[in-house]
Formats: sequence, structure tokens, C-alpha cells
Amino acid sequence: MPPGAVQVDVEGRSLRLSNLGKVLYPGAGFTKGQVIDFYTRAAPWVLPHLRGRALTMRRYPNGVYEPHFFEKQRPSHAPEWVRSQAVSAGGKMIDFILCDDLATLVWLANLADLELHPSLALAHEPDTPTVLAFDLDPGPSTGLAECCEVAILLRETLDHLGLECVPKTSGSKGMQIYVPLNTPTDYAVTKPFAHGVAKVLQSQRPDRITSVMAKAERPGKVFIDWSQNDRHKTTVGVYSLRARERPTVSTPVSWEEVEAGDSAALVFEAADVLERLEEHGDLFADVLELEQELPDL
Repeated sequence: MPPGAVQVDVEGRSLRLSNLGKVLYPGAGFTKGQVIDFYTRAAPWVLPHLRGRALTMRRYPNGVYEPHFFEKQRPSHAPEWVRSQAVSAGGKMIDFILCDDLATLVWLANLADLELHPSLALAHEPDTPTVLAFDLDPGPSTGLAECCEVAILLRETLDHLGLECVPKTSGSKGMQIYVPLNTPTDYAVTKPFAHGVAKVLQSQRPDRITSVMAKAERPGKVFIDWSQNDRHKTTVGVYSLRARERPTVSTPVSWEEVEAGDSAALVFEAADVLERLEEHGDLFADVLELEQELPDL
């Protein structure tokens, strides 16, 4: 086999892994082999949040500083055992990967699919999101500390409406707040609801919050992106690596950590996340289990 390649057996599936020593994160010397190792070790917590969901891949074959591409369609070279689901998207049918098992996750990591972007809905019910998501995107002169402030205001508003929510870092600049649903609904309900909540928060704190997409509105503010609640959009998955200078990860956090507002303490790399998983388990488990219905506003 070519240099750097190895044949492995993953739960009965034969996989050829290549270029394991290739550095994908030059700022940290983090290699493709380490990417595969992270996803393999995190798989018991990663897979439940991917299983059955149409997955958009974000591949960086030559590392995070080199050109990358999104891939939705199941590649023709995919092993026959990699499951997929045809879903209508953008007026055409796309055969999306379903990352349902460890072998598929390892195969994706070997493709340098650093970032995992699952749908908010299950693939067999693409118009029925199981969660409502708010993406807190800090504008110029703001950062994670400001996102924590907005996250707390958002939690208070949702609590007033009788809804629980769960926070995670984006692994990049901001945060995401997920409202578990797991009850019958559709994007025609969740998207306007998210927009309405974002507008209410903007009206309460116009100095700190915007719900307007125009980038000119964002300096000094946190943009509450409500538009992610759409079948044609995805948000980076929990426990996904991010294509940053270092191998940071989209990581669930406790509300106590959010309330502390220490932005430096809310940046987690792959090794940190594995330690947190061993210590705390899945802080995002409620997203899969908690059943809630959105109130009629």
C-alpha cells in the first residue's frame, strides 16, 4: 500500500486509512491520524446526535489553511455499507450520508471531513425539526463573553415561555442555544418562533443584540441568527471539530460555565473535550430526549 496507509477493521467493516501523518492543523501540528483518533474516541457521544440525520460534509483534504469544500451528495466511491437517504433540497433530490455507526464516522474522518453539519430534522422526516436552534454570532468588538450575556437573556425569555434550552460553544467565535422539541412540528412554526424571540430580545437590548442579518448592524452587538431553522440549512454538530487554527470543538457547556462568562475557559480543543466527556458525560443529552411543544405566540 502507499506510504502512510493502513488497513483496519472497524466493527466488521474493512477500511483503508491513508496519509495518517498529514498535518491538517498546522498551528497545532494536529494530524489526520489524530482527527480519526478523536472521532473514534468521541463516537459514543457523537453518533447519537448524527444518527438518522442528513449530513453535510465540510472537507479539508489539505488542511485548514488550504481550500475546502462542502459535500452533500454521497460520493460514488463510498463503501456500499455507508447508509444514505435521498432528500429533496434546492429543487432536486440529494442522496445525503447518514452517519449511523463508527465505521462511517471513521470513513468520514479519513476523507478529512473535519466539520460535521447534521440537519435539525431526521432524514425520513425532513420537514419536522426535532430541535429549535439559535446561533449567537458575535459582531466586531464582541466575542464569547458577550455571547454568554445574550445566552442568559435568551434562557430567561425561554424559561418565561416554559421552555428549557441547552448551550454549546460553536467551536469558533460564538455559541448556539438549542431548544429540544422531539414533538410534531415543522419549520413553518419553528422559524417564525425563533425570529419572534430574537426580535423581542433586540427590543429589550438594542445596544447589545440584533436580529437583523445585515452585517452593517452587527458591530458591537451579538446577532441572534434565527434563520438556521430551515430544512435547507445546517448548524455545526455538537462535538464536531472546527476548521480553525487549532483543533477546537463545538462543545456543550453547563449554564454555570455560561454564567461565569469566562471566554478563555469556553474554548475547548479535542483533548479537552475527551476529558470532559469522561468526566461529565453528554451535557447535550436533553436535546435528544426532552419533549417540548412551542407555545402559540
